[in-house]
Amino acid sequence: MTGSRRHTFDRDAERYAVTRPTYPPALFDAVAEYGDLGTDARVLEVGPGTGQATRSLAERGWTVTAVELGASLAAVAKRNLEAFPQIDIVVDDFDRWQPTDARFDLFFCATAFHWLDPSTRVARAAGTVREGGSVGIVWTHHVTGGTEGFFAATRECYERFDPDTPKDQELPAEDALEPATAELLNSPLLTDVEDHRFPVEIEYATADYLALLQTYSNILSLSADQRANLLDCIGHVIDEQFSGRVTKRYLFELVLARRTEATAAN
Repeated sequence: MTGSRRHTFDRDAERYAVTRPTYPPALFDAVAEYGDLGTDARVLEVGPGTGQATRSLAERGWTVTAVELGASLAAVAKRNLEAFPQIDIVVDDFDRWQPTDARFDLFFCATAFHWLDPSTRVARAAGTVREGGSVGIVWTHHVTGGTEGFFAATRECYERFDPDTPKDQELPAEDALEPATAELLNSPLLTDVEDHRFPVEIEYATADYLALLQTYSNILSLSADQRANLLDCIGHVIDEQFSGRVTKRYLFELVLARRTEATAAN
């Protein structure tokens, strides 16, 4: 992983566990169907956080080795997932981690692939799975939809208190997003690349939405004063303009690929 912001999530693992959204069951159905994965599948998950996706992997009977950079996040995940003895959570940096056993049936990374070293992440992901095994990467996009006008109403808050906010920033429409497939399509190590999209809308009360914001790296990277002012500003917008409740639309994009025979020869 690159950049200091990848370490910010470990500061408040309990809040992360409570507020971060889970992924829709249909996403895991697509993973299982693509890889023809039975209950005996062996999965390497990278960046599990507190286990939002890990639980869904384990509920299918899959054996999961989950490599998590943050010790606090890993500790919460172990507690939350103690009902699944087939989960092994390893505290390590995947960019340097070396698996000690046979290759996996699936490499899976949800909303964390962008934190991995871009010069090695595709090769390392492909190298962890058997010939014909699958690579599954989930990207989380913040898109138009949900409560109409909410993003525009809070833009001034971000521009005032987050100096890195682009001026006149707009949320993209789902159909305007290019598939996040180029990296895998350009790799000789992978083939049969597919792109699947799963839109989800979640309603938040003011306090819940502000708690969610405090798990985002850009918010956590602000100074204490900037963060407090930004959250206070957004909270007032929700309460005064949207009666204390807003709906946020997410687009979970699942990119799948298969390990080629050429990879196995390396």
